[in-house]
Amino acid sequence: MRIKIIAVNALIVAVVGLLSFLLVRSAVGAATSNKDQLTAGAQGDVNGAAGWVQLNGLRAERWLAAVASEPATIDALSKATASARGDAATKVCDDLVSRTKNAALFEKNVPTLVALVDSSGRIAGRNNSNLSRGDDLAGMYAGLKSSLATGHSGSDVWYEHDRYLASYVVVRDEQARIIGALVIGRPLDDTLSRVSEATAGRPLVLVAPKGDGFQVVGHSAEQSPELDESVNGAAKVTLTNSLSHQQTDVVRAGDDLIAAAPLPAFEDGKRALLVAASPAALIADPTTLALLPTLGALGLGLVLVIVGGWLLGNYITRPINMLEEGLLAILNGQADKRFELDHAELGGLAFRIDQLLNQLMGVEEDTTDDEGRVSRSPSVAANFTDSLEVDDKRMTQQTDGSVDPDAVQRLAAEPQPQYYARIYREYIAAKRAIGEPTDHISEQAFSARIQSMEHDATQKYGRPVRYQVHARNKEVVLLAVPL
Repeated sequence: MRIKIIAVNALIVAVVGLLSFLLVRSAVGAATSNKDQLTAGAQGDVNGAAGWVQLNGLRAERWLAAVASEPATIDALSKATASARGDAATKVCDDLVSRTKNAALFEKNVPTLVALVDSSGRIAGRNNSNLSRGDDLAGMYAGLKSSLATGHSGSDVWYEHDRYLASYVVVRDEQARIIGALVIGRPLDDTLSRVSEATAGRPLVLVAPKGDGFQVVGHSAEQSPELDESVNGAAKVTLTNSLSHQQTDVVRAGDDLIAAAPLPAFEDGKRALLVAASPAALIADPTTLALLPTLGALGLGLVLVIVGGWLLGNYITRPINMLEEGLLAILNGQADKRFELDHAELGGLAFRIDQLLNQLMGVEEDTTDDEGRVSRSPSVAANFTDSLEVDDKRMTQQTDGSVDPDAVQRLAAEPQPQYYARIYREYIAAKRAIGEPTDHISEQAFSARIQSMEHDATQKYGRPVRYQVHARNKEVVLLAVPL
């Protein structure tokens, strides 16, 4: 019994656990692999990072504009000799590096290149070195050359020689003539790392066209080898489209979404692309995520099934074993064996077995109360005579004159057929009023039993007797009334 209960319930728990696992895995997979949402998220990530890079350049331009208008900067480019200009320019640049270290704008991204160039675009002086004086910086970078010609400030990605996020502003003399430019350059890798920290924290690379493909010119601190491989692999066409159409595009490459965004604020926006890698699914393996909690719940369910099945099996099998052992004892000759089983489910069955044994063996069941009165009818339909027992003590009280003499006279004068029919109706009504069954009591049998009782009482007390029906304390009794 226990094994069957445990096996059935364990199978149900296992089926429910498997179904729960499949449903949870399906729901988690759908929620974490929504293509549209992930694509939109990848676009948002790369656009945010690209915007932050361009904002860094624009903020640096504003900061440089104030420095370029300072007398020391103007004076450095106004010296009469190249040597004097070089020394003064180097000092201005060194001082500027010190100032950037304390500026919130350059936190964790201090410029490593600070240079003053003359109106022709050649370096007059730079920080920490005299070796670059005279180099044609404007010849190497068209953006700087354009700024010297137009007077507009600008920012750009420099990767042809050194790799910088460069910002530059023109320097004007007192007559507002362009006499040079102030240039700073921050390392691209440091810039991308700071941008990644400030935005979505995704791996970032800066790529630039090279031949019919692209080259990686800058990495964030968090790198992805798959991202580097996809630049000239699965994402090559997407990068080309993004650069030529100046729009953000996303493509899936393996387990990643590769998103590319142009940098329109730098030059013509076609010198470089910012590329970010985002996971193609928020959860790589939804099966693992769904399996562990489902297995835990399933294991707990099986343990509870085993414990509950064992207790329930004991609750049922123990009384059944007692009944089986008792019946075996009766078969072996122990005729007086009876069951006294206090059990919510099987107690009634044991009581009926006792009744059946009493009937089969001719043993009359004691249904009287402490004073010897019958308080309830037996359950066997053909045998109701115990319900008609006469209370001798109450009859004695009646003979002492406690019954109204007029009632006695009416009882004595009532014809027998009407008397037996009336008392039968009163008896049945009283029984039904207290909720006892009466279908087994026929009027003929009832009348025969009353006549027999009257005969016995007449011989005992020496005068005729008739009965009255009384219901007291949820009992129905017949009281003898001597005539």
